[in-house]
Amino acid sequence: MENQNKMKIRKFLMQYIQDPNLKDEDDIFTSGYVNSLFAMQLILFVEKTFKIKIENEDLQIDNFRTINALARLVTEKRLVK
Repeated sequence: MENQNKMKIRKFLMQYIQDPNLKDEDDIFTSGYVNSLFAMQLILFVEKTFKIKIENEDLQIDNFRTINALARLVTEKRLVK
């Protein structure tokens, strides 16, 4: 399931990040790919696509820094449901 989540996240990111070499562990924030507007789009994408609610306590940069981190967050939020 986590691999499917990663594929969906990657597909979304690749619409905005034109880096075919982006790896699952690459930090999209320090790479300069993310600004505040895109961060909000990313949160909305995750909520809508995976039908989860991102709570205030989830809004830590480490949860959104990499494809791996995003996939973990989605998996954890779905387990809590």
